[in-house]
Amino acid sequence: MPKLFIQAKPVLEKIEQAGFQAYFVGGAVRDYLLNKQISDVDIATSATPAEIKEIFPKTVDVGIEHGTILVIFKGIPYEVTTFRTESEYADFRRPSRVEFIRSLEDDLKRRDFTMNAIAMNRNFTIIDPYLGKAAIENQQIRTVGRPEDRFQEDALRMMRAVRFVSQLSFSIERTTYQGLSDHGFLLEKIAVERILAEFNKLLAGENKTEAFKILRETGIYQFLPGFKGCGHVLAEYEGLDTAGLKELIENWTLLVHLLKPADIDSFLRSWKMSAKQMKQIKKYVFYLNRRLQGSLNKIDMFHAGLETTLSLEKIFCVLTECPEEAHDTDQIESVYQSLPIHALKELAVDGNDLIQWSARKAGPWIKEVLLFALEGVLEQKAANEKEAIREWLCRCNLI
Repeated sequence: MPKLFIQAKPVLEKIEQAGFQAYFVGGAVRDYLLNKQISDVDIATSATPAEIKEIFPKTVDVGIEHGTILVIFKGIPYEVTTFRTESEYADFRRPSRVEFIRSLEDDLKRRDFTMNAIAMNRNFTIIDPYLGKAAIENQQIRTVGRPEDRFQEDALRMMRAVRFVSQLSFSIERTTYQGLSDHGFLLEKIAVERILAEFNKLLAGENKTEAFKILRETGIYQFLPGFKGCGHVLAEYEGLDTAGLKELIENWTLLVHLLKPADIDSFLRSWKMSAKQMKQIKKYVFYLNRRLQGSLNKIDMFHAGLETTLSLEKIFCVLTECPEEAHDTDQIESVYQSLPIHALKELAVDGNDLIQWSARKAGPWIKEVLLFALEGVLEQKAANEKEAIREWLCRCNLI
């Protein structure tokens, strides 16, 4: 039994000693049955938040309106949530009203997929009213009850279903699959940030190619920012061997390259990405285009950096359908390490030197001349020494 369950067992025992029910639920139970590593555990209970606060001296109200209390037990935080039912989902994401109940089975009934509607008691006995264990054994994603009910309650569950295909290499049960086709339009009701979180997890999965196929065949892709009318791009992605692209930035770079949006900034902003992520992706796309035109030169490698250069080589291999081992990464590292400098601050001259040598006022010209000096040093036209750089700039009539 995983250590996290054993550590948390006394929490369940204390709740039961107070006269209530308590169980392990959700992803931790699913991953335990899949023999996957467990990072945390969630607990469901018949006790109300107020009753939980009476049982444990240290608690934090993290989502009390939805029945969730953070219990601090022996220095370890545990999310403890009261059994509940949920009323109409007015925004296809959040219930209009939450009602606390005392029934575990009714609590599990409101969950998304049968594989996530399994509980385990303090004796580590499985409680499985919706046959989630069988779904896991059959490697199948199936909604609890009718797909249209679950997807209309929370449209993000459709992206979760496809994400689980990528992460677990499961298939989607027939009626659930049809539900994706019928209700994909509801994703337009969901905050883009939540869709992005699921899509990023999808990109990190081992079976992302199959996930892309499902997005295309069900038509869900049309409701993803910037993907409308781009089913052919998804088909192209499916035909590529992307298994070697492990980093999120690599996968987004490949997608942007294939999509070729008219305005990369607008496309990335439509996904509500952070400015940092946008800047990084645009940098990768820029140097990928240069790599596709030929090997990156020393100046490109300097500005791109070693990590980016190596990632670009992997993407290049995917696009050109050549084995990654055909490209000598050791040689790339060797060339990069041989550069005279690896950061602009290592350049032996600065703007003050240029002003002193030229007697000119400060202005945009300084940046241009410094970049020229940098390229000269990288191309070994001048040593990275003040006098050597000064002599070279004089010969080029720049100072």
